[in-house]
Amino acid sequence: RFVIKGGLAGAAVYVAYDQGLLGSGIEGAEALKKAQETLPPAIQEWTNYLGWEVRAAQLPSTPKFDFSLSNSWNKGVHRVMSALSVAPTRACEYTVEGWKYVKDLVK
Repeated sequence: RFVIKGGLAGAAVYVAYDQGLLGSGIEGAEALKKAQETLPPAIQEWTNYLGWEVRAAQLPSTPKFDFSLSNSWNKGVHRVMSALSVAPTRACEYTVEGWKYVKDLVK
């Protein structure tokens, strides 16, 4: 079981790397565009192969992603840095509150 799971995980990582999903944001956007172009015809081919009757109107449209990966990344970095910059102040505040709580318990 371990060998099978490891092989599947390795294959998934290889496919993701080969398709450009682990590269830069530009490569990821190109891979998404490629998937959006390839997926509906592939679904239609499989439904025809399996004998299912699926009309094009029944298939949902592919989702449109309109966001910048770099802007999202930068926003996350700013939030993490902001949290780290106030961490010492918050730690002092929480320490003072903790000591007050302990003193009240001891009384």
